[in-house]
Amino acid sequence: MAEFPVAIKNLITAFERLPGIGPKSATRLVFYLLNTPQSFIDNLSNSLLRLKKDIKICSVCFSVGDTEVCSICSDNKRNKNVVCVVERAIDVMVIENMGGFKGVYHVLGGAVNPLDHIGPDDLKIVELLQRIRKMVNEVDKKDMEIILATNPTMEGEATALYIKRRIEEIDKEVNISRIGSGLPIGADLEYADQATLSRALDGRRSI
Repeated sequence: MAEFPVAIKNLITAFERLPGIGPKSATRLVFYLLNTPQSFIDNLSNSLLRLKKDIKICSVCFSVGDTEVCSICSDNKRNKNVVCVVERAIDVMVIENMGGFKGVYHVLGGAVNPLDHIGPDDLKIVELLQRIRKMVNEVDKKDMEIILATNPTMEGEATALYIKRRIEEIDKEVNISRIGSGLPIGADLEYADQATLSRALDGRRSI
């Protein structure tokens, strides 16, 4: 039985490591690239190389950007007293594309998931609590709101409840809300349409 050349097999294997890409999809992608102009391949390769080199993690919210402090955190027009807590940087982009939210963000870097050996210490929860402590000392608590916008999955719900308890240890008067109805259990923010996400954000509730 004939085998693919080593270079093709290696690239297929690399593509299979991407989320949602199986062996057949990976093979199709490789042969698509094989039939594209060299200039396209060069541009794609350069873009991949620059991804890690040029993109920076924001030192405030841990989202992604071109500078040490992202454009949202450095925008003086944003309401710094309202913090929307999300799992991933892509969730920030989803909410921003929806429009209407004028607060800032905090990216956890995932959700608590014991099966994958991800605990609270593996996420940016300590950094979030530090931000909240500073806000409590500097801002009128009536003006503060922490929106827990983790995904409505078992892991996301557990993460939200854990964060809620930790915030209450700092100050029980801090206004904590959870994104509301509109997103079914098990859904990811990334795949929600803008209308559904807008209803979920508008329908957030105190927890």
